[in-house]
Amino acid sequence: MRQANTRPVMHWARFGHHLSKPQSFTKPGRGWRVFHFGLGLVLMLALPVMAEELSIERIFGDPALSGPTPRGVKISPDGRRVGFLRGRSDDQFQLDLWVYDLDKGESHLLVDSRKLAPEKHLSDVEKARRERARTAALHGIVDYQWAPDGRKLLFPLGDALYLCDPDVRSENTVRKIVEGAGLLDPKISPLGRYVSFVRDQNLFVIDVAEGIERQLTADGGGLLHNAEAEFVAQEEMDQSSGYWWAPDESAIAFKQFDESPVPVVRRMEVYSDRTEVIEQRYPAAGDSNVIVHLGLVQPAGGVVRWIDLGPDSDVYLARVDWLPDGKILSYQRQSRDQKRLDLVAVDVATLTQKNLLTETSKIWINLNDDLRFLKRQPAFVWASERSGYKHLYLYGLEGTLVRNLSGGEWNIDKVLAIDETAGLIYVSANENAVIDKQVYTIRLDGETSDPPVRVSIGDGWHEATFARDAAEVSMYVETYSDPLTPPQTAICRPDGRRLVWLEKNPLDENHPYWPFRETHITPEFGTLQAEDGQALAYYLYKPLGFDPAHRYPVFIIVYGGPWGQVVTRSWGDLFDQYMARQGYIVFALDNRGSARRGRKFSDPIAGKLGEVEVRDQLAGIRWLKQQPFVDPAHIGVFGWSYGGYMTIMLLAKASDQIAAGVAVAPVTDWRLYDTHYTEHYLGSPQANPAGYDSSAVFGSLAGLTAPLLLVHGMADDNVLFSNSTRLMAALQNQGTQFRLMTYPGGKHGLSTPEMKRHVHHLIADFFDEMLRPNQDTQ
Repeated sequence: MRQANTRPVMHWARFGHHLSKPQSFTKPGRGWRVFHFGLGLVLMLALPVMAEELSIERIFGDPALSGPTPRGVKISPDGRRVGFLRGRSDDQFQLDLWVYDLDKGESHLLVDSRKLAPEKHLSDVEKARRERARTAALHGIVDYQWAPDGRKLLFPLGDALYLCDPDVRSENTVRKIVEGAGLLDPKISPLGRYVSFVRDQNLFVIDVAEGIERQLTADGGGLLHNAEAEFVAQEEMDQSSGYWWAPDESAIAFKQFDESPVPVVRRMEVYSDRTEVIEQRYPAAGDSNVIVHLGLVQPAGGVVRWIDLGPDSDVYLARVDWLPDGKILSYQRQSRDQKRLDLVAVDVATLTQKNLLTETSKIWINLNDDLRFLKRQPAFVWASERSGYKHLYLYGLEGTLVRNLSGGEWNIDKVLAIDETAGLIYVSANENAVIDKQVYTIRLDGETSDPPVRVSIGDGWHEATFARDAAEVSMYVETYSDPLTPPQTAICRPDGRRLVWLEKNPLDENHPYWPFRETHITPEFGTLQAEDGQALAYYLYKPLGFDPAHRYPVFIIVYGGPWGQVVTRSWGDLFDQYMARQGYIVFALDNRGSARRGRKFSDPIAGKLGEVEVRDQLAGIRWLKQQPFVDPAHIGVFGWSYGGYMTIMLLAKASDQIAAGVAVAPVTDWRLYDTHYTEHYLGSPQANPAGYDSSAVFGSLAGLTAPLLLVHGMADDNVLFSNSTRLMAALQNQGTQFRLMTYPGGKHGLSTPEMKRHVHHLIADFFDEMLRPNQDTQ
């Protein structure tokens, strides 16, 4: 076990000749103190500069080493305030609600979650929702919503929903409006007259003025769910809600799903003090999905009217959006094989339908949230990858293409906002560099040949938030970082110039990372060439005190799966810093199949996983072995989830090139994973049995001879624990030794701080043993 080294490093003094009153400065990256005495004498001493050694305990301790980064930033509809969530200094995972007032030029704590309500046990449904949203580690106020007039905020805490007034700074600012276990997905209606939520699988509203609660659906319960998104919609389709208010509050559209066709998976969740047998309706690849319906109900109650989704019930209800006048509802229907996507408009009064457009692909259709219906002209903006890259198109409401709005060999990530007055679409994209995310504008009356105009300032990673549904853009909020800059959040003008800091987060002597700043290691970025000539981006950290004449072991981080991007010009993962400081070359490469590079880059994995991705990662390993500073005999690989799968496949196919690997929560057989994700890439097991066989780890497992550490949470409901138990049995049956660590109660992300610390110590110690066998790591 590694221990923090608190002893200052001492060096021999170096003498010259010069005497005078000494002046000193610290030489960056070392403990040298240089004294100038005048008359030519220089005394250079490495006096103890008490810099701390970065430890795993500190990486996962409080306060967060990246500094006080706001979460959940949302601009009020009136543009006067910016709301955000901030972790506490003594617990970075407990979030309080803060507000920045642009008129006053200051931010203040609006709601102290710890004072308002004690932590209560979350319902199983809420736990599952947070696991799907990757917020399982967070507590306190984890979400909120502005009222349409910007004068109230709605948030859940414990077993209650609260409204608060941002103009009042006292405990009286908060009003509890409903209490009870299992309140899900609360929303303020578009005109602010109602608060809606889901309870016991049914939809409810509260009249805010009168305080009257009304139940809108009554048949939910058991296997029938109203106003919720099903498991695969939450996990794979980026659909966190199952109901949608009309802009004029005349109706609510909601999803109803029936789980009865979905097979029951009985699995055990093993905790430290008990074992629970869970019966989960889990749609594994090739199995039946839920049956979905789309209903309309008025907030005053009454009969539910049902929208006909077509003769084929085996479809995905992927998106639901209202047109601005509230008279037309649109929905996106994706075929089971995900090669067809229909955009359908429904007249709410008559329920007559019209197909506005259909996207098709021989490979797959990727979903997005970029559909925007315009308010000042009868048209909508649509995103498509039909050109090979994701770009924007303008359509008339009758479904006729008006013009292409963007084009070129670069990818749009997301539509951020549309300023119809200025005729501009704000997008996030990577036109300048694949490893960056920038904010650009595209003209609504533009053409494909018009280049996007970059708005954000500075190379690196810009995450931007705009006011929701605003007709004009007066400002936006962005969080920026690069490898030398921890996340900084600013309110910006529409042209990208900073208006004011929301959280400057300067890396000064008051910053949590300050004790480690002088030994901070900056990654190098570059590209290698795949076998088809495409560029594979990588980053590489060299160890602290790097000596080009020395050969170092290599720690490779791999994800490799679709939608993932590891190589970004952003504030990096501090575990990378830790391993580099321990004497490792740290390396990561984005193989083909990864995100944000167009369809030519993503599509080679179609029909067979673990083949192209492995070849690209091995190309990276071959390049590493050619570097004079790499120890070619001591290269290790670590991955989590899809990265865990990649680790096992790399060891199974190339144990002669890799010294050891750690696989956390790996998929081992894609037949065990869910329908939407798996069939997207492999098709169904019935149609592509050979692809499923070759994509599973078991066909190549005889080649796994390098040391393997297998890690899995024993309550994982995403990549089920049975993936690892099958692997254990297969390795045991073929006589292959391996190491195993399981975490009682651990979900997919092993999200508690205690589990995080333990698993990262485990990983570091394993690689120290396997890759640095002759070195003292105490």
